[in-house]
Amino acid sequence: MSIFEAKHLSLHYLTRFGSKVHAAVDISFELEEGEILGIAGESGCGKTTLVSGLSGMCIPPLNYTSGEIFVSGQPLIGRPLEDIRENVLAKEISMIPQGAYNALNPTRKIKDLAMDVLKSHEKGKANKKEMYQRIHNRFELLGLDTDKVLNSYSVQLTPGEKQRSVIGISTLLNPKMVIADEPTSALDVTTQKQVIGVIFDLLEKKVFSTMIFITHELPLLRHVADRIAVMYAGEIVEMGTSEQLVFSPKHPYTQALMSAMLSAEEGARKRKPEAIEGAPPNLAEEIVGCRFAPRCKHATDGCKKNKQEIRIVDNRQVRCENAK
Repeated sequence: MSIFEAKHLSLHYLTRFGSKVHAAVDISFELEEGEILGIAGESGCGKTTLVSGLSGMCIPPLNYTSGEIFVSGQPLIGRPLEDIRENVLAKEISMIPQGAYNALNPTRKIKDLAMDVLKSHEKGKANKKEMYQRIHNRFELLGLDTDKVLNSYSVQLTPGEKQRSVIGISTLLNPKMVIADEPTSALDVTTQKQVIGVIFDLLEKKVFSTMIFITHELPLLRHVADRIAVMYAGEIVEMGTSEQLVFSPKHPYTQALMSAMLSAEEGARKRKPEAIEGAPPNLAEEIVGCRFAPRCKHATDGCKKNKQEIRIVDNRQVRCENAK
């Protein structure tokens, strides 16, 4: 049985005028134990919206349009938010937010923030001393100066210490799945490597079972993820192994995304990044045909008229009728 499964999931924002903005459309994937799925795409493609939907925190104006989500075989959509907060978040699904600077309350010490997680989810199950020991052990596992970090306020920590503290707090209850929303975006290269190392170490030690790693840096995912899903304008346009998408992308958008990025990979150092001309479509308007067609160099009349469905091409999923 899969740890996590999304089936034809669609999400929309309802505006105050009653119109719908379809921010995520027909998202389907499964995650097995020990697997890391990377989700990549440019800003505004729907990555963070998808995170809210996958975690069950679909709070208006964000709404579920259709589809299903299963965590360890149990349905998630339709459960009350209070039930999700108490019995799903932190226990089944946990979040590592994009900005550690904003995720930690600067007026409280790290140990108190961590203690709040245990107290709210394990009422009456352990005393304060036992809870603190669990927190201490988890932060030691992260390679931190534990006593110093736990007794500090977030403003007293380095960016790397803040991010690892967020990871420590997010994984205290050993969730089945962790969703990391661009956890390395504000870090220097050396600290990025340390944070990614911590994530792999926690997965190897089975602190959590599977992970979704979200970023706009597609080449980074080659070193992090087992599989990569590329999003464009709310849709997954290509999904396959990391090697497939980085070295032999099939969808024109994935190809354009790779061409637009600086890369240290062999053979790419002399290549100049190429900008993707144009802009993504307005998701508040009805879209006919392929969503990438107006920006695609290979678009045909059929692309512009026909809704694109997922196809299997070279052992990966591609939403393009011309992909070979």
